[in-house]
Amino acid sequence: MDVMTSTLALTEGGSLAIFGAAIACGLAIIGAAIGIGMIGGKALESMARQPEVAGRIFSAMIIAAALIEGVTFFALLVCFLIPFWLK
Repeated sequence: MDVMTSTLALTEGGSLAIFGAAIACGLAIIGAAIGIGMIGGKALESMARQPEVAGRIFSAMIIAAALIEGVTFFALLVCFLIPFWLK
């Protein structure tokens, strides 16, 4: 691809792709925050109801939060790479 073609791709469709990637990053972070917040809230609620299993609930909560964060990091990586795929 020559310089003129990549310049046109960056000015016409590239700025829209960057805007879309920024929106997608924000949505991924908001979704992860809501998910981890719900996990934490429900885990504390269940620990208050049954304190004897608080350790097992805490372990399961940490594992679920780590899985959500892993998927979020992957989504952010894809969103950051979208503008470079246009070239």
